[in-house]
Amino acid sequence: MDTLYTLLVYSENLAGILNQITAVFTRRQVNIESLNVSASSIEGVHKYTITAWSTEDQIKKITKQIEKKIDVIKADYYTDDQLFIREVGIYKLSTPEVMNNPEISRIIRKADARIIEVNPTFCSVIMSGITDEITGLYYALDKFNCLLQYTRSGRIAITRSTVEEVSDFLKKQEENTTGHGDR
Repeated sequence: MDTLYTLLVYSENLAGILNQITAVFTRRQVNIESLNVSASSIEGVHKYTITAWSTEDQIKKITKQIEKKIDVIKADYYTDDQLFIREVGIYKLSTPEVMNNPEISRIIRKADARIIEVNPTFCSVIMSGITDEITGLYYALDKFNCLLQYTRSGRIAITRSTVEEVSDFLKKQEENTTGHGDR
């Protein structure tokens, strides 16, 4: 049975790495559900947060293949309970519809979302949360026929572990290359 896995991949900031990483999924015919790429907390290192439905055996193989790429520093896969996860949803709503139905504003407040812009034509709402919360607000607003546009970001995630595995990995690499690993 397939499970939603999140891969955290760290690499040097070089052109072409994203293509190499996504090609591993393509070759194994595994669809990427979401993808977020950004600078990490380590200078010169980028972090790829990738979600995909897969079996554990398949995701292990994908992770190993990604980690073999020469410019990839570290790759690991996680289940949702091992991560702190967030996404952002942005909703563009019809201002006349929102003004004519106070229930819409109540739903927005109840979801802990924020109205960030209002003009006579539309208002913009932003929400941070987990996938189910973001899509839940979408479906709640959609019932009022007030949605003009909607988008959801890719997942961002940090591990719940007390250690940052990529930092430890890089520290060990540095010790091995400088010859200070035996101190």
